[in-house]
Amino acid sequence: MQVVARELTDWEAAWDAALTALELDVDVAERMLGHDHLPATPDPWTVPTGLGPLPAALADRARALLDRQVEVSRRVAEAAVLARRHGQVAQAMRSAPPALPVYLDTPC
Repeated sequence: MQVVARELTDWEAAWDAALTALELDVDVAERMLGHDHLPATPDPWTVPTGLGPLPAALADRARALLDRQVEVSRRVAEAAVLARRHGQVAQAMRSAPPALPVYLDTPC
């Protein structure tokens, strides 16, 4: 059986573009979590308008993207907690008074 590629309608193409933009944003977030160097901060996301309901043909892709977003948000939350802990430890080290000597050497 031969699979024939069909052309996307304007509606499907708009949804395809919206999903692609979200996938690229998730890619950036994943790279940031991996400490890859990023040249610039990504543009803030804006809600696409006028898309209508999700085409059935794109439902699996949208579900997979949602799963990735949930996983990345979980990892971002973990990274935030770790960064907060590191910051607290660093602050505690800075604010500790200098250690006073316990013994004093004197000539006998």
